[in-house]
Amino acid sequence: MEWQAPAVVLDARPYGEGAAVVTLLTEAHGRHAGLAKGGASRVQAGLWLPGNLVEARWTARLADQLGALSGELVHPAAALAMEDPLALALLSSACAIAADALPEREPHPRAFQALVSLIGHLAGGAEGVMADYVRWECIVLAELGYGLDLGACAVTGVREGLTHVSPRTGRAVSAGAAAPYAGRLLDLPRFLLDGGAGGPRGWQAGLRLTGHFLERDAFGARHRPVPEARHRLADRIAALAGAED
Repeated sequence: MEWQAPAVVLDARPYGEGAAVVTLLTEAHGRHAGLAKGGASRVQAGLWLPGNLVEARWTARLADQLGALSGELVHPAAALAMEDPLALALLSSACAIAADALPEREPHPRAFQALVSLIGHLAGGAEGVMADYVRWECIVLAELGYGLDLGACAVTGVREGLTHVSPRTGRAVSAGAAAPYAGRLLDLPRFLLDGGAGGPRGWQAGLRLTGHFLERDAFGARHRPVPEARHRLADRIAALAGAED
């Protein structure tokens, strides 16, 4: 068994004498692990940093084996993010969610493609891709079967003036229908409807929205906590939003 494909490094853990078990995300093979000989060495340590884009090669005698993994660096996203705390938090959160939420060896091409695009644009500054990050979490939820329905009001059917989301059903609610229950609903940031860039308050609302369904469904259904890296990202965005007050 053998395949070669572009991949995002999600995680690397030391194993034995200098090796590492590396988890990747690929378009056709989904979340896939392999044993990288020398993966924990100084020579390869920079290659297998979470968030890096690599050209990976996996081989094994049988399909269900861990297999051997090698790779070449395509884009050093992890190193580039080191100078920007928000970029590093975003990258760490995305990798942790993909590593913990997506099923092993099950292809999710939309999640992969959106993550690669997100990483590719991260060098321009994390604030420029925060809205895309929230949209990526929406894609992950949809890929797992927990997609949000933001096309029309769940109560009236109108497609304009959508301001909230039901925390129970994940369906949008218009301002008028939401008024009596606003305290019980989740805010729907405008950028999730119009494809805009948003701002700190909108990003914070977006992370609260997707975070609710990640915690309840994507992770809660398997009795697992949302990754700590995701909480750190939310804290950074909350600080940015607070600085605007």
